[in-house]
Amino acid sequence: MYHSPIQLDVFPTDVQMRRIDPARNMRRFYRLSIQRDLFGRASLVREWGRIGFRGQMMVETHPDEGKAITALMKLAAVKKRRGYVQ
Repeated sequence: MYHSPIQLDVFPTDVQMRRIDPARNMRRFYRLSIQRDLFGRASLVREWGRIGFRGQMMVETHPDEGKAITALMKLAAVKKRRGYVQ
């Protein structure tokens, strides 16, 4: 029997990060995800705010998925330097 190979994701398309510091009363979240829009372009959806609240959202459109993933990786690195963890 032949089984079709399973394609594994090498680059993340969803990242969820948190920054919690009880001494400063800080409980924040930051989410990044890659989604397709109706025109076939890749969109980087950014959501952030205080844990337990709605927060804010921003959508950046990119011509292809590769550029959107590159933007996601750069933003995740910046957030890690600022103290966010996955």
